Amino acid sequence: MPRSNRPRRGSSRPDGDDEAGDLSRVLYGGQHTEIRRGRAYTVQAIAGTSSTKPYVCPGCTLTIEPGTPHIVAWPADGLFGEEADLASRRHWHNHCWRIS
Repeated sequence: MPRSNRPRRGSSRPDGDDEAGDLSRVLYGGQHTEIRRGRAYTVQAIAGTSSTKPYVCPGCTLTIEPGTPHIVAWPADGLFGEEADLASRRHWHNHCWRIS
């Protein structure tokens, strides 16, 4: 008899909060916070199809070509306000961000 891939139990989500989080992750690319060198950063993955301009990676100073998946990171501490934090966004190669 062929194997069934359908879940056998009910949903593990008792309320709708996780569904709203999933929708947010799809719409906004799954922003999350990471700590690097004692400072909190908001990190967002950018798909290759969403990348339309070239950027310079601060990790290796090489160009991130359009169509290349990469990471956008900016400070999450808000010392100078949210607008200043967003203005300091930097585009990183995935590898360069992981080793930074």
